[in-house]
Amino acid sequence: MTALPSTLVAGTPDAVSLAASGAVQERAWLLVALPLAGAAILLLGGRRLNRWGHWLAVALSWSAFAWGVLLFWSLRGQAPDDRSRSLHLFTWVPAGNFQLDAGLLLDPLSVAFVLMVTFVASLIHVYSVAYMEHDPDRRRFFAYMNLFVASMLLLVLADSYVLLYVGWEGVGLASYLLIGFWNHNPDYAAAAKKAFIANRVGDLGLTIAIMIMFATFGTVTYSGVLSGLDGASEGTLTAIGLMLLLGACGKSAQFPLQSWLGDAMAGPTPVSALIHAATMVTAGVYLVVRSGPIYESAPTAQLLVVIVGAVTLVFGAIVGCAKDDIKKALAASTMSQIGYMMLAAGLGPVGYIFAIFHLLTHGFFKAGMFLGAGSVMHGMNDSVDLRGFGRLNGVMKVTWLTFAAGWLAILGVPPFSGFFSKDKIIETAFATGDGARPWLVGSVALVGAGLTAFYMSRMFFLTFHGRKRWPEDAHPHESPLLMTVPMVILAVGSVALGGFLAFDHTFLNWLEPATGTAHEEDPVLAAIVIQGATLALVAAGIALAWARYWRAEVPATAPAGNPLTVAARNDLYQDQVNEVLLMQSGQYLTRSLVFVDNRGVDGLVRGSAAAVGGLAGRLRRWQTGFVRSYATSMTAGVIAVVLGVVAVRI
Repeated sequence: MTALPSTLVAGTPDAVSLAASGAVQERAWLLVALPLAGAAILLLGGRRLNRWGHWLAVALSWSAFAWGVLLFWSLRGQAPDDRSRSLHLFTWVPAGNFQLDAGLLLDPLSVAFVLMVTFVASLIHVYSVAYMEHDPDRRRFFAYMNLFVASMLLLVLADSYVLLYVGWEGVGLASYLLIGFWNHNPDYAAAAKKAFIANRVGDLGLTIAIMIMFATFGTVTYSGVLSGLDGASEGTLTAIGLMLLLGACGKSAQFPLQSWLGDAMAGPTPVSALIHAATMVTAGVYLVVRSGPIYESAPTAQLLVVIVGAVTLVFGAIVGCAKDDIKKALAASTMSQIGYMMLAAGLGPVGYIFAIFHLLTHGFFKAGMFLGAGSVMHGMNDSVDLRGFGRLNGVMKVTWLTFAAGWLAILGVPPFSGFFSKDKIIETAFATGDGARPWLVGSVALVGAGLTAFYMSRMFFLTFHGRKRWPEDAHPHESPLLMTVPMVILAVGSVALGGFLAFDHTFLNWLEPATGTAHEEDPVLAAIVIQGATLALVAAGIALAWARYWRAEVPATAPAGNPLTVAARNDLYQDQVNEVLLMQSGQYLTRSLVFVDNRGVDGLVRGSAAAVGGLAGRLRRWQTGFVRSYATSMTAGVIAVVLGVVAVRI
């Protein structure tokens, strides 16, 4: 760590403050160690911890948040150019001339993630105490939750791609354990395996990217790689960027590796809130933003980031329009909103800031809506069918109001949070690039806003308004305080966080030292026109949803619909495409290789052995054991040699 400046006199307030800040930063490893210790204690402590182990997990998660706040204040008290620190932990990989140290990178980007991850995750922990109250394996559930938080914190704090990879894989493991938590249900176990395998495909891309970095730069640290870009060819950097993007697509459920996200709803609802709001699905966006200089040096890879984001935001929105499962509709929404973030991450420094800005606001309003969905399920006998709800606003007022805050935030209605983050992405898309590209990308983002307004309003109206469609045995009721208080806090963030961070460019100024200087122009006529067009499409989406799902009668079962509706209900046939392109082709390849192995490699070996054996069998007939036979053979041989010599001389 950096020593105290010589101009500071020991014992002065400034010196004491700087020393305290240094002490906080030097112990930043506690952010990972605290929840990791909770996971270890709960997993190894046995059933004796069943009564109070969940509170230990909650306490350690909040402790990590408290340390994150101290870390934030320690950096905030320093000049912008000094808000980046590398913390050496230990020598990790000493191998000849190559040495990799395990270390943490403390800068505005990593600290922003730390605060969001720990705060939202801690609220979800509190909510889970009541939600999982009657589950006999609650101790194990909270152990996995702590492991998830620890892995995500390691991912965002790592100072090298290899240490990031450790956290990356930890998040993947924890998600597998949580999605399949109720693995006695075969469908839930299959969903966990699907998520695990889909993420392994993306992880292969990240692995290859790290290998190329090592071969090119001789290092895998952020500082070493990003400072050596001038010495690498554009082709090499493009390859690295594409492989990093493949990893991001798997972890953040972006096209074409997004098919696992809807099935991941098999886990308990708090898991869905944790995965789809604050942790796992945001990791890909973090990876792309952290690697921003690579993409700026590789325009082709950067353009592909924009394309992937644009395709995914529309893909998720279309799927969300047809889902009757409240959790799967929210999962489609997450896919679409991460698409917005990925699109922004491909637009350069200004885009990086708005990608992370939207990631933070999304963490609050999407977590709030997932917890709201869990509250609805709690009051409706675990039902997730939107067509079996309706007019719940009268009996679940807190859930209704908090869900409404998230709904208005994701729509981008001013002054809710989404207006300050998502709308800025749309404006930046229209302002970045040459030729027709800004109009194409901006129009896609604009259309996505209209689709978002429709499918989110559809879900909100089907759940809380319109006519009652409850089953006869349903007795909806409000959730207990341990569930509603976290929802209220997240709703406050949904309402106010965006405006707070946007005021006087607060968040932009905070993040610039980590993402590069971003020159944001003051609002002009073009920005006002874009905002007006966005709000007009949002209003149209709300009106259409109101007419179809509040005012009109909603059938108990979904009508057949047109081919596009059917395709959307089936996730635009992504599973079928994966089956044909990946699974079946993989089976054919495997069978072909087995055939070549059996008939080719093994056939050659077996054929050679059979030829030698056959030849030996025939030669063995000459070995009779009788002297007269051997004498006759020798005589015949001598005669043959003599005749040969005579023939040569003649």
